[in-house]
Amino acid sequence: MTNQFITLQQIDEAADSIRARTSYKPRVGLILGSGLNALADSVRDAVIIPYADLPHWPRSTVQGHVGRLVIGVLEGQPVLVMQGRVHFYEGYSMAQVTLPVRVMTRLGIPMLFVTNAAGGINPEFVPGDVMLITDNLNLIGMAGANPLMGPNIDELGPRFPDMSRSYDPDLMQIARNVAAENKISLREGVYCGLSGPSFETPADLRFLRLAGADAVGMSTVPEVIVARHGGMRVLGFSGISNKANLDGSTITTHEEVMEAGKVITPKIETIIRGVLRAL
Repeated sequence: MTNQFITLQQIDEAADSIRARTSYKPRVGLILGSGLNALADSVRDAVIIPYADLPHWPRSTVQGHVGRLVIGVLEGQPVLVMQGRVHFYEGYSMAQVTLPVRVMTRLGIPMLFVTNAAGGINPEFVPGDVMLITDNLNLIGMAGANPLMGPNIDELGPRFPDMSRSYDPDLMQIARNVAAENKISLREGVYCGLSGPSFETPADLRFLRLAGADAVGMSTVPEVIVARHGGMRVLGFSGISNKANLDGSTITTHEEVMEAGKVITPKIETIIRGVLRAL
């Protein structure tokens, strides 16, 4: 499955299926990570579409990822919220993992907000922190699994897109201002995307720290690459769900990640709501 590509026709069939179910024209797409689904419940006048009802749309198999689109209004902005995402480790190709973002670009959505649960590599980070993603380390892509591999679809973006400003400076500054106004301590740093599903070894984590990573997870980077390929402006947050095990003294579990989401979600929700109000 890892070599399966997606055609423009398949992307447009999924986009047309969404258009047929709602009159909203979303301005912001949001992807909610593990344990961070609650924000979708605040969307007003929502149209809810299970992923299973959309053609070609990949279905999440992971606990904590509900698997549906929630389309409506949040803080006065029309939004399309992905309540759960799929991951490369679930057996999908990179093209399938990133199809939802392709569909967003075909729907004309100009901005993408991404969230994830991540392990804190930076020694100053503690579980419950929120990190503004300022850059990312694309180790999955460096290892040969870049979502832009295969035939380029010129209608979606250029063959060789620039990634030097993957995260939008203006949106990041709005997020900083909102966090300060609400007295939320907002960390900043580099997110490293790995394939998973195994958590990292202490040696992995020491290597990533030396490479400049502040947090690590199993998502987000492919979605951001495809969003930027399509010209979307991106804002990203990592909820620090556990402290990285650099010396092998602790064990990381998915249950720990889910539990930390209960503390992280209100902070990320406050920041995202503030950014939406400021747009």
